[in-house]
Amino acid sequence: GHVDFTVEVERTLRVLDGVVIIFCAVGGVEPQSETVWRQANRYRIPRVIFINKLDRMGADFSRVINQIKKKFSLLPLLVQLPLGEEDDFRGIIDVVKMKAFEWEGNQPEAKIVEKKIPSHLYQRALYLHHDLVEKAAESSDELLEKFLEKGNLKPEEIMTGIRILTLAHQGVPVFCGSALRNKGIRLLLKGIIDYLPSPLDVPPVEGVNPRSHKREKRLPSPDEPLSALAFKVVTDPYVGRLTYVRIYSGRIKRGCFIYDPLRDSRERITRILEMHANYRKEKNELCSGDIGAVIGPAKIETGDSLCSEDHPLLLESIRFAQPVISVAIEPRSKAEQDRLSLVLSKLMQEDPTFKVKQDTETGQTIISGMGQLHLDIILDRLKREFGVKVNVGKPQVAYRETLRRETRARGQYIRQSGGKGQYGDVYLQVEPGKKGEEFFVDKSRGGVIPKQFIPAIKKAIKQSMLSGVMGSYPVVNVRTILLDGSYHPVDSSEYAFKAAASIAFRKASQEADPYLLEPVMKLEIRVPHIFLGEVIKDITSRRGQIVKTESEQDIHYLVAHVPLAELFGYVTRLRSLTRGKAIHNIEFFDYQEIPSELTKKVLG
Repeated sequence: GHVDFTVEVERTLRVLDGVVIIFCAVGGVEPQSETVWRQANRYRIPRVIFINKLDRMGADFSRVINQIKKKFSLLPLLVQLPLGEEDDFRGIIDVVKMKAFEWEGNQPEAKIVEKKIPSHLYQRALYLHHDLVEKAAESSDELLEKFLEKGNLKPEEIMTGIRILTLAHQGVPVFCGSALRNKGIRLLLKGIIDYLPSPLDVPPVEGVNPRSHKREKRLPSPDEPLSALAFKVVTDPYVGRLTYVRIYSGRIKRGCFIYDPLRDSRERITRILEMHANYRKEKNELCSGDIGAVIGPAKIETGDSLCSEDHPLLLESIRFAQPVISVAIEPRSKAEQDRLSLVLSKLMQEDPTFKVKQDTETGQTIISGMGQLHLDIILDRLKREFGVKVNVGKPQVAYRETLRRETRARGQYIRQSGGKGQYGDVYLQVEPGKKGEEFFVDKSRGGVIPKQFIPAIKKAIKQSMLSGVMGSYPVVNVRTILLDGSYHPVDSSEYAFKAAASIAFRKASQEADPYLLEPVMKLEIRVPHIFLGEVIKDITSRRGQIVKTESEQDIHYLVAHVPLAELFGYVTRLRSLTRGKAIHNIEFFDYQEIPSELTKKVLG
């Protein structure tokens, strides 16, 4: 899928036990395939490879295998070889069983007929078969002993060895075919059963007990206490709010109550659905290993853990990237204002990478997403699915602010107006911090500030960080240390300390040499040699840096880091430069300092 919708891949991989990664026999390893592969690595998911479109002109099985070896540094286990390519693609050689299978008749009703391996392919198939035997033998002591005794392994033993290697992330079985013509799909489905894990093959799920704060495990058994993860929320026009769940242990029954430890809430399950693409089937329960959808819960969000109240368990949630592009929208009529707010709230529940906020200065509604296409699809859904028409402003880049050096400042909020006054005194240190580091540390000593006011100070600093000190952009990678302060036994209040903390943070930040960060995107392009010069020249003119180039025959593959602000309209420009022959992929890379000469322009 398009990288703007990487949230779908991320949350799907979080709950799967195994995946099939598809490569095109013509295009080979494309940039987005690399992104998905890296995501699968992060979740350590066993996988099989399917090389598709072998019937297309330009298909080259061996070239794609070489690309896979080079780009992923892995051990491909060739369990199949194609019989012919392009128009001559007619069957598959099963390297494990050393048999050939050809299709006879028209698809999808074509029969699979077993035949002898053609003589010109026999030696290659035999070489790969021996290679599989050796690798399978190395997978376990038992198989190695059989191999040393007999000098060979049975097909079933080879498959056992391949399965062990696959589950241990030491090898990836490779299948091939043509999905459009239904060639090789049944064999692939059988391979999924043979080599990818069942729920019983994966390690027990681990989480934290929110009461004891100790790590606990749950075995993949329906008899264990319930542990599940809500990985997707969808608003269905017919049944309402659908929550997709993966059950790791225990079971969910229709009519039962489940507990959300993150929100400390109980929710009742009114209906359970088994989802099948374009239709759904009613069920009475979901057991460990199942994926399904439940109707009833109103407060559960994407990434929430579900469990029984007697045995609470917080599973690792799903990490989502932050939005990098924003636009301002407004309803075309006042009557649609409330409806727009309701619809945007539903869309945020469905998509955690889609954010909505109100600009307090302009009163505009600002929507943010992962890219131009992401926001275009959201706006199209507003109109098509929900019938809400909006006016849209120009895209805005989601800049960030940070600090260059360490400073200290005191903030005081003292008001005396007869009767009870207000008194808050806070002395803070702000300094550059690390990504993901806790933004607030309390180092005050001797009770100079009563403990009940510390959370208010932390909250005020967090709110101040959201509005920034230069251009109202969020402040990131900053550490704030509460050093000292004072209080009044009668006049001090949460409000006074909030105000004092905000004053101190703002004062210190303005003296800490603040500067702007801009989102930089990773741009990957495959382009024919004839257009390479123009493409590089265009990237350079957009403040881009070429970080990697590779060539394969007449095709060049390049990676560049380009500021998002320079990429609006780039796709159209790239099509024009290459006559539509370039393949591109754009994804978020990092936040980097914006050149000083552009800061004034951004801040207006």
